[in-house]
Amino acid sequence: MPSRMDYHKKNKQNTKLLIGGAAAVILIIILGVFGWQQVKSHNAAVNAANKKQAAFNKTHFNPNVTIYGVKVGKMTVASATKAINAKALNQVTDTDGKVTVSRNPKVETITQAQVQKYFDKQHTTLTNTQQYTYVNKDIDAGKQVLNKVLAATVTYKVAGKSFKLDAKKYVTKASYYKGATHFEDVKKLTAKLEKMDSEVGTLGKKFKFKTPAGSTVTVTNESYGWGIYVKSAEKAILKAYQDGKATIDGKNHIYGKGYTTEGLGYGKANNGLGHSYVAVSIASQDLWVVKNGKVVVSIPDVVTGTENSTTGDATPKGVWYIFYKQQGVTLRGTNDDGSAYASKVSYWMPFTLTGCGLHDASWRTDWSSTAYLDGGSHGCVNIRPSEIKSVWDAVDVHMPVVVF
Repeated sequence: MPSRMDYHKKNKQNTKLLIGGAAAVILIIILGVFGWQQVKSHNAAVNAANKKQAAFNKTHFNPNVTIYGVKVGKMTVASATKAINAKALNQVTDTDGKVTVSRNPKVETITQAQVQKYFDKQHTTLTNTQQYTYVNKDIDAGKQVLNKVLAATVTYKVAGKSFKLDAKKYVTKASYYKGATHFEDVKKLTAKLEKMDSEVGTLGKKFKFKTPAGSTVTVTNESYGWGIYVKSAEKAILKAYQDGKATIDGKNHIYGKGYTTEGLGYGKANNGLGHSYVAVSIASQDLWVVKNGKVVVSIPDVVTGTENSTTGDATPKGVWYIFYKQQGVTLRGTNDDGSAYASKVSYWMPFTLTGCGLHDASWRTDWSSTAYLDGGSHGCVNIRPSEIKSVWDAVDVHMPVVVF
């Protein structure tokens, strides 16, 4: 049986154990609290960093983003837009069959709205190390478009002739940007159209004309006639290259001189005159109005411009046309001596670029066949008041006037 001393000794040991265990528990509690505080503090720091990064990523691209070949990592949308427009390649050019890609500083490559869309695609709350590469699809599209355009051929039909115009032959340089083709060097096409104009146009051309009196004379188209309107034709051809249109009707791209710029006589017989016209003979002082091939008015005593004038009053020869018709007009000008004149006429039909026309002349007393030599008009064709109405009724606006 244990002694009292042993029992006391054992209690003392138990007490020490209890105290030690309590101390250990307290220490564990203290360490736990401290550790939790450390974890809590660490988590708080991490959360703060994440919030800061999330806020940054909300307005800035991820680090590894490339748009149209320009690195925009960690940039804002506005900064990225500026950088892309300053550096990105945005134009495809074909020069004599060689395709190159370059940057056109005058062209906006991308809008801020477009960059924003790319930003939205790559946006993540936390930083993402994934590679994002967005290409300019216009570049590849441009190469395909230019290849197609420069492989095109257009047949230009004008005045009964056909001209085959290959784009690769007449377009030296073309570029594609902003979704459209831009022709930058078409001098060869311009030169070709000018050559075609000289071949088929009628303005300034000479031809044989059979007069109502039966003789044949050579006359020149002055204001009457037409030519190829090169700028209009060129625009139509380039558009046809782009649209894949194979044929162009040249009658839609002609021009004229004088009061109308539409061009006259296109497609008409009789060297473009057709079968209705006015004919004036300087030598015989005759005037005829021919309609549908028949003489409907014949006046043997008109008076044309003064032939022997030193101030150039002779009626100009050539093929002209009636600009317009007007009644009750006062014609004004200057006499050879420098004095001014104002002459009232009942019927006025101008036909030359210098202001000559057909009109009545109530003041004239000399209607002889030689009056025009020294006492003719200032260039107009004078007609007796009693005969002018028949001319007025027979003449149409834009009718050719052949003076020979």
